[in-house]
Amino acid sequence: MVSTSHFNKTFYGYKTMKTIVPVVALSLIGFASSTMAADADKGKEIFTKNCTTCHSGGRNVMAPGKSLSKEDLETNKVNSAAAIIEIVTNGKPPMPAFGKLGTVNAADIENVAAYVVKKADAGW
Repeated sequence: MVSTSHFNKTFYGYKTMKTIVPVVALSLIGFASSTMAADADKGKEIFTKNCTTCHSGGRNVMAPGKSLSKEDLETNKVNSAAAIIEIVTNGKPPMPAFGKLGTVNAADIENVAAYVVKKADAGW
């Protein structure tokens, strides 16, 4: 007679799940800790130095429909720290790639993203 418990554990991916769940959990913890480590106050300093020419007060002088308001960030699918980090790092014309150019380091880009999210949530 075949044991049904063995069948259920292998058939439903029990062994696979035992491996995947801890890996995913650790990945999420790592992502959360890097996001939580971002400092919006430091981000304000970097933003003021590098971004206010085009984005003063959360506006966008080059493309008004792509401001840093919560509504525009959502409309343009840039309403997360990760999405903001991507654009600040790699650029999106006419915005330069601050990370690739070495103008702003990765930690400061995370701080800027935290600042932008915080200000957008508060309505600038």
